[in-house]
Amino acid sequence: MAAGLWFHTPAKLPHLLNPVVLAYIGDAVFELMVRQFLVSLPNHKPHHLHKEATLFVSAKAQKSLLEKWMPLLSEEEADMVRRGRNTKSGTPPKNADPGDYRHATALECLVGYLYYTKRNSRLQQLMEVAFEDRM
Repeated sequence: MAAGLWFHTPAKLPHLLNPVVLAYIGDAVFELMVRQFLVSLPNHKPHHLHKEATLFVSAKAQKSLLEKWMPLLSEEEADMVRRGRNTKSGTPPKNADPGDYRHATALECLVGYLYYTKRNSRLQQLMEVAFEDRM
């Protein structure tokens, strides 16, 4: 248990994990980072927090954010995005455009990859880009 709560090592090396698995953990990490950011702001009314969170965590919002991130990504990171975008991840939610959903999965795959490779500072840099319009 020396790995600690936040960094249990996966059974495989991160680059060998299925992109859907990386997106699964990336979804949780991304949402946690969004929530932490929102709690750092002055308005803590639950409805306001939820409303603001949806501006970041919807498929459409994640697709837009990924477009913003793409010019900033290394080749390795862009490759992880491609893997996430091209993977079969099941049926998109009824309220999400299938293209937006594929790009959201790609963003989550990248976040999961950065999380499992312990590139916290890189993940922080990208999230600052996500939040720059809200600061």
